Amino acid sequence: MSRTALVGNITAMLEDAGFLVSERCSVRPKSFDLAARRGEDLVLLKILGNIDALTGETGAEMRRLGDYLSATPIVIGLRTRNEDLEPGVVYFRHGVPVFNPDTAYDLFIEEVPPLIYAAPGGLYVSIDGDLLADEREERGWSLGRLATELGVSRRTVSKYEDGMNASIEVAIQLEELFNEPFSNPVSVFEGAEDVRDADPIPEGPAVDPDDEQVLSTLTNAGFDVHPTNRSPFKAISEDSGGRERAVLTGHSPFTPSAEKRARLMSSIGRVTETRSIYFTTDTVKRESVDGTAIVSCEELASIDDPDRIREMIRERAAEPEA
Repeated sequence: MSRTALVGNITAMLEDAGFLVSERCSVRPKSFDLAARRGEDLVLLKILGNIDALTGETGAEMRRLGDYLSATPIVIGLRTRNEDLEPGVVYFRHGVPVFNPDTAYDLFIEEVPPLIYAAPGGLYVSIDGDLLADEREERGWSLGRLATELGVSRRTVSKYEDGMNASIEVAIQLEELFNEPFSNPVSVFEGAEDVRDADPIPEGPAVDPDDEQVLSTLTNAGFDVHPTNRSPFKAISEDSGGRERAVLTGHSPFTPSAEKRARLMSSIGRVTETRSIYFTTDTVKRESVDGTAIVSCEELASIDDPDRIREMIRERAAEPEA
């Protein structure tokens, strides 16, 4: 299956599941392909045939964007270089949860989260330790008795009951012994933080010198500006006072490519519930493109009142959909 067809299939799946889905990010470089929201669940999706194509730089940017936008970065793919991705299993690349389209269908359409995750050494599940301890005590089994049945040490059983994750083989044994599942679902919409051991979110890139004046002006207007390097916008600007919505921020000459980016920013903004603004290095006789505010750098330089900058963004940028 071509990547274009795969993106189309995932888009249709999300829409069937009741998600609002952005236009596909068709500009380069790009850290994600789609933004999608259903209620409080916002996801940034990268869709790949071979998940090994996800670079560390892209993974870091996806995680940063997830942090700035309160979104979950997810990769949906078909295979690695060596094997197909197993259904029902969550993998990880550069700290980002990864799974195949069948698992996506179960999660998004059936609302059945996966139970298994891959980690060095094999496949694992998160054990409900309290339930295991209750069932063991109900049967009158000692830690040693259960350890013998499982072929592990007494200390290992104690760790399972304290919340240590178990191999899928042990999870199957427990289910057969007690005729009851003990596996907790993997919380994908929370980034699967309950099972992954991820590094802290990497620091953001330095400001491009060409963007420095624009971004510093936004900083002076009370925004915390987070530069990006693999997104259809140059930065995400958050209101440090919490009074305004975050703003997707672009900056370049107003070429046809820039207009395309502005339209894409509007589409992403509707999903992420952010505003968007594009600063142009030339004069443009229009104030918005599909809801993305258009402001020339010359106009911006003439404004010395931070409140006026905020007011201009509110006036020209479309209000995000609820």
